[in-house]
Amino acid sequence: MAGNVFRITVEVDCNGTRLDQYLSQAVPGFSRSFARKIIDLGGVHLNGRRMRRSSVEVSPGASLEVFLDDQDLEVFSLADEHILFRDDYLLAVNKPPGINSQPTPARYKGTLYEALLRLLESPYAKGQKPSLGMVQRLDRDTSGVMVFSIHSRGHQALSKAFSDRLVHKVYLALIEGTMEKCQGEFFSLLARQHRTNLMKSVEKGGKEALTRYRVVESYGDAELVEIEIPTGRSHQIRVHFSEAGHPLLGDVRYGGAASWRGAHVPRQMLHAWKLQLDHPVSRKPLVFEAPWPTDILNLVNLGRCAGNEPCGPGGQD
Repeated sequence: MAGNVFRITVEVDCNGTRLDQYLSQAVPGFSRSFARKIIDLGGVHLNGRRMRRSSVEVSPGASLEVFLDDQDLEVFSLADEHILFRDDYLLAVNKPPGINSQPTPARYKGTLYEALLRLLESPYAKGQKPSLGMVQRLDRDTSGVMVFSIHSRGHQALSKAFSDRLVHKVYLALIEGTMEKCQGEFFSLLARQHRTNLMKSVEKGGKEALTRYRVVESYGDAELVEIEIPTGRSHQIRVHFSEAGHPLLGDVRYGGAASWRGAHVPRQMLHAWKLQLDHPVSRKPLVFEAPWPTDILNLVNLGRCAGNEPCGPGGQD
């Protein structure tokens, strides 16, 4: 076992044993029903390939990897409340926090990608994979607007709009402390550190990242900031504010606090608020806006109350 990964070689005397039965015997704490659940989610890999059938039989010497991600075992599905826009070519959704955008070693079923495929599947074309273009990603614990092309006519144009930086993206974040200037920008070269798997600004060899910000509200020991990112590098908002000494509240990986003024902060306080682009087929200008999530609203209200401002339920400008 390494972290949340079990690596197992099937023993000689287990030839013909069902996969779920074998895992319940080979992995400490696994019941057969739990093994079936992990297999169904996509967390079991047999000889390097994801295996989602509990009934498959294992052979002596076969290699098994079992990945666990400590997330809810319930499968996420898209509901009407998540859909911001849909036509024949484009789909915009409000991604909740805690949902992976793409499949991971531990999970295929219940990721946003898989939930989209289920949403788009035609009842008249069972087994036929829907056309889905995914050119945008959000971290698992970042909420907010994501757009997808859902027709072959839209894939190339949407991809080009993102690569040519023609998509205007606005985020909201709660950061620790107070910025020296009420608006400004960060620019650096970002690269991934292989030892920690975190992103970091480097002098050379990284990718250009530009982050612009404007302070919207200040609470004395934290601030609500509006952020624009002409570039779309992995973790760039989180890295830039952390390196400036103002990590996002809840972003423990980059130095953020897990609590604020006695309140638990369940995740990095980052929300993809608005997204503006031209429709990939009609070229009509579109603006999508995702409502502020409850956890951010609660902390904003906490900051406003402490600052002697009206203590209502919180709101959006």
